[in-house]
Amino acid sequence: MLIGLTGGIGSGKRLAGEFFKSKNIDVIDADDLAHNALTKEGEGYREFLNVFGDTFLDENSDINRKALREYVFMNPEMKIRLEEIVHPIVQNDILNFINNSNSIYRIIIVPLIAETNSSSFYDRVLAIDCKKEIQIERASKRDKSNEEQISKIIQSQASSEDRKKIANDVVENNDTKDEFIMNLEDIHKKYLILAKND
Repeated sequence: MLIGLTGGIGSGKRLAGEFFKSKNIDVIDADDLAHNALTKEGEGYREFLNVFGDTFLDENSDINRKALREYVFMNPEMKIRLEEIVHPIVQNDILNFINNSNSIYRIIIVPLIAETNSSSFYDRVLAIDCKKEIQIERASKRDKSNEEQISKIIQSQASSEDRKKIANDVVENNDTKDEFIMNLEDIHKKYLILAKND
């Protein structure tokens, strides 16, 4: 059974992923795969240089992610070019993960399931949801970005309602970490039963 785990920035997807890993569930994060694709050792690095040149390289020849993110956010056509480099690599890594996973069910963390209309790829979609003001607070602390930048990212993502429409399961993350973990425990038990009956 393949679960797509989705949610907006700062919603708690990574924490949820860590929880499922602690239950011996195989978890992969599409954002991590995209990040790895553009490291100096990554498959997409050379192609990135062919398209973008060395404008976004720092003194160590690593890609300055923050500068790149801001640039593609303001230049949608270059965002598409970047996705054309990264997405095939990510898709290939995900297929390898699925083929090599042995856990009773498996989870792929993908922030943009609603935006990419890809919910049919998964047996179930789990959405992590939280209030916008909490998203802003968490993400600005974590990413050391200002609240205005985080608000812009939230506006560019699917709405909470859109994610809930495609989700089979929704876990709220508006309260304490302990309450969030308890809610995830319930979902894990549910998935174990569904996977056994699959």
